Amino acid sequence: MSSLEEEERLVQMVHDFIESSESSSSSSPSSSKCLLSLQHHHQPSYFLTLQEILRSGNTEAEKEVLERVKKHLVMRSRRDGVLLKSSNGLKKWLVRKLKMDGFNASLCHTSWATSSGCPAGDYEYIDIMVEDEQTEEPIRLIVDIDFKSQFELARPTQAYKELTNILPSIFVGQEEKLNKIISLLCSAAKQSLKERGLHIPPWRTSTYMHSKWLSAGCQKCSENIESAFGRKNIEEENRSASVGNVAISMVKNPERSAFGGGSASAAGAGPGCSGLSSQFSNMGINCC
Repeated sequence: MSSLEEEERLVQMVHDFIESSESSSSSSPSSSKCLLSLQHHHQPSYFLTLQEILRSGNTEAEKEVLERVKKHLVMRSRRDGVLLKSSNGLKKWLVRKLKMDGFNASLCHTSWATSSGCPAGDYEYIDIMVEDEQTEEPIRLIVDIDFKSQFELARPTQAYKELTNILPSIFVGQEEKLNKIISLLCSAAKQSLKERGLHIPPWRTSTYMHSKWLSAGCQKCSENIESAFGRKNIEEENRSASVGNVAISMVKNPERSAFGGGSASAAGAGPGCSGLSSQFSNMGINCC
């Protein structure tokens, strides 16, 4: 069993213990004290495990893609003189720039139907197909330019704040790495919400969050982007309307009322205003 699997198993054991203790009406003060000690003792392991995941598997291809993405977004922000907002238009523009750089990039739109405990939803991100440096087999890289804000909560605990603080604003990596990050952050979010006495909304579950990037219902829009931009040369594009005038593509699901800047009574906060705004205002990009 790998260290990550052992870590996840320990997390689940602690959560099972927490839930069983909460459901018991005969819990003594000493058992509650023991439970609190377990929770506080486990916080550093979340942080260290996330650091380990973020540092792992950074291939040359991932680094190159990340540098290109950072370069294009910073240049776009400086050119337009406005704060960048994550929008469908911005993602399409970035896909085109990456394709001009020689990458096999596509805009991916995921959607999923309502299932047990998981509401329907949809999401957009970019993917790039590259060759494995050793086997030359095709590898899929997921690129999300507003990654960090997807995990924000209202009234987070200090421990959860520390976790989200080290998340990259821009994510570039393989599905396996993303899967580990989602699992760990969802587990930590669940604990944070419980400590604040808040219920866990369906759109903050691991199933819902995994569906955003790893849903089987993924449609690629590479051809549409090429035809839409094929008639425009670079000079025309540089005179195009500011990205600030492009409306933010909002996901029509309950998540938007539960992420980023929600009320004190909300279960979680959502990216009603993109995290890119504050990130690019200082031209400092925290990336993975």
